[in-house]
Amino acid sequence: MPDPRDPRHNAAWRAAQQWQERARQTRPGGPLGGLKLLFTWLLFGAMMVVAMVLGLFFLLVGWAMMPFLRHRMKKRMEQMRADRAEDVGGSVHYRETRYRESRDAGGRYREQQVLEGDYEVRDEQKKDPDRR
Repeated sequence: MPDPRDPRHNAAWRAAQQWQERARQTRPGGPLGGLKLLFTWLLFGAMMVVAMVLGLFFLLVGWAMMPFLRHRMKKRMEQMRADRAEDVGGSVHYRETRYRESRDAGGRYREQQVLEGDYEVRDEQKKDPDRR
């Protein structure tokens, strides 16, 4: 009767034995296998060095371009603000052209005359105290 505690009857033990046999068969044999392994590691290391050099190069190029990009974006923002801005105070020329270029009901331009100067509103009681 087979012993139930014998590891050779265990499925996991048999799978591990098969894995070991396959590993022994695929081992590189002789100096040719070691040479292939060495060249593989050298190729991998060279690719890593090239990738690192390219990454550093693009990083430096990006840093060098940042002031130019910032200047261009600043100009674009100034242009957008200027496009959206409204003339709050306005200049004399702007006020004159705005008043003179008003249209009447017929669609024709008519010139308006505007008296410019300082005006103040007087209180009626100060002007005429007897008037109510």
